[in-house]
Amino acid sequence: MAEPRRRRHARAPPLCPNLATLLQDALASARAPNGELMNRRRVLAWSLIPVLVCAALLAVGARVAPARADTITRQIPSGGTTSIRGGSVGSGALQQPEIRPSEEREDEAAAARAAAARGVTVDRSLSHGLRSHAGAAVAGAKTTSSPQLVRSIDGLNHRDQRTANGGNQFSLEPPDQGLCVGNGFVLETVNDVLRVYDTAGNPVTGVTDQNSFYGYPPAINRTTGASGPFLTDPSCLFDRLTRRWFHVVLTLDTDPADGAFVGTNHLDIAVSKTSDPTGQWAIYSVPVQDDGTDGTPDHGCEGGPCIGDYPQIGADAFGFYITTNEYPFFADGFHAAQVYAFNKFALARNAATVNVTQIDTIGAVAGNPGFTLRPAVTPGIRYELAQAGTEYFLSSMAAEEANGNGTDNHIAIWSLTKTATLLTSNPQPVLRNATIGVGSYSISPKADQKPGDFPLGQCINDTTLATPFGPGCWQLLFTEEPAHDEVISHLDASDTRMHQVTFADGKLWSSLDTAVNVGGATKAGVEFFVVRPKVSGSAVSGSIVKQGYLGVKNNNLTYPTVGVTDAGRAVISFTLVGADHYPSAAYAGLDLKSGTGPVRVAAEGKGVSDGFTSYKAFVGDPPRTRWGDYGAAVADGNSIWIANEYINQTCTLAEWFANAGPQLGSCGGTRTALANWATRFSQVRP
Repeated sequence: MAEPRRRRHARAPPLCPNLATLLQDALASARAPNGELMNRRRVLAWSLIPVLVCAALLAVGARVAPARADTITRQIPSGGTTSIRGGSVGSGALQQPEIRPSEEREDEAAAARAAAARGVTVDRSLSHGLRSHAGAAVAGAKTTSSPQLVRSIDGLNHRDQRTANGGNQFSLEPPDQGLCVGNGFVLETVNDVLRVYDTAGNPVTGVTDQNSFYGYPPAINRTTGASGPFLTDPSCLFDRLTRRWFHVVLTLDTDPADGAFVGTNHLDIAVSKTSDPTGQWAIYSVPVQDDGTDGTPDHGCEGGPCIGDYPQIGADAFGFYITTNEYPFFADGFHAAQVYAFNKFALARNAATVNVTQIDTIGAVAGNPGFTLRPAVTPGIRYELAQAGTEYFLSSMAAEEANGNGTDNHIAIWSLTKTATLLTSNPQPVLRNATIGVGSYSISPKADQKPGDFPLGQCINDTTLATPFGPGCWQLLFTEEPAHDEVISHLDASDTRMHQVTFADGKLWSSLDTAVNVGGATKAGVEFFVVRPKVSGSAVSGSIVKQGYLGVKNNNLTYPTVGVTDAGRAVISFTLVGADHYPSAAYAGLDLKSGTGPVRVAAEGKGVSDGFTSYKAFVGDPPRTRWGDYGAAVADGNSIWIANEYINQTCTLAEWFANAGPQLGSCGGTRTALANWATRFSQVRP
């Protein structure tokens, strides 16, 4: 349990904190995996960190503002060590329960309230009930093959996820995508597994389930039936200043007897001990139920605890940051985005205790709550050092959570200044925001799919195939007969929330999903933004350097992510799906002069998305086909690595049904009975 929170006092910290401690942190971060100091150039750079801190603190002077009521600082202890090792692989056989109770119905507010009574949770976006808009008219981009594609590799898929930890896993959708690259390694993480590769795409670890990685019991023990906690929304980052790997998940605690959620939830953070992700990691845990327990503030969420949903991560010169969207856990509604700021160097040296400063954004944007503040990541070490260290964020305004109506023509820019104070015993960061006018964006329509085989849905529809339980393939899945009217689904697109933000070349680069009118039809498309930020001691502002839209005639682009090199070379990645393409991993170049280039396919999809969230029999009417809630893109030198969800297999109902035993629905080991999602990560040289 975390120590009780400590509210900050108004007295000023020393202008120059303990330089010996800072130098020790810096030099510890400059050590190679074998413990030896790296080259002189790196040691010199690291040893300058204390000087930079002092200079930053001197620049803001001795005056420190009184503590704000919406900001608290508390301490969290280290919680042990872990490593990415892999483990035994299960058969993938269909077993009951296959689906965690929280996933049986996904997107209705009424279901959320009903779920509260039985202790389950649902997808938290409020904007799926808002209708899509016609969208901005855009010229359809061309699609081409890519001479810029260095390599493209199949990553983790649903079969990997379901069979990890000896098969003690649930079937799960969607695979929220995390990717981080550095020091010759690629780490991919999705719900609910992770794996390390070398930069040629060769696995260097086994597939590791996240429950095991964080030291928890399995998601479900297939022998005893006991349920473990539910880990979701993974993200990762390789920080080039400290040369450490950071991994974050949201963990929802459960009752082992029946898997019901109990309300407590926490952000779990793993930080590598060296620059090698296959080595040891230290673990920290931050309670985020914000009901006054475990050192959390009390935000008065209806029904008791809040939930710290959709954690996203970033870093600047001094801090490591996690943002969440805070909802009531057991009721409908929304509170506000939260910002959690950490001393990056304390985490990097795996300190026994670490300060975390939490800022509540309730009413922060002209009386409206902040929603999905995306913290900036930096491809190298060219951070914003103005105002004693500044971390930037971007957010959008159209979502219902932000009191929007589904469309808007403004975004918000945020600055967290005085981040150098995170390295002191009395952190005093200051959060401000301003709005920027942009082209209109709005809720996207769902993305249609190219016709093809969808054997799980076709099994639900079938009433004639012979089974041990009687005629009809459906009898292999259900005890009560469903309606036999399932169809190829439309994939979920995002709800206008801001996706990954990169601070590079002195600018902020980002994108979001939006409805676009392309070829006379409304489709899911992309709006991108390049913003020049400006920060002072009293305000933050931003001006648009470049903005625009991207759409493809007869097709959809979903969950975009912008990756940028230090030199300002950029790529937007996304899923391409529609009349001409099964769900495919794709991307486009982004240039400040000409905007976006042609859409390029990194890996062509092979079939229809055919997962359980696509069908009424599993999730209710209407179904909401879950697709990865975000993608990933990260620069490594002059390359950009991108990761997307796509479909890498196809099979007929006859092939799905062929082995009505342990291999039911495996289609030759290419999928599981209940899902066929896959991921693809690719190296692009823009």
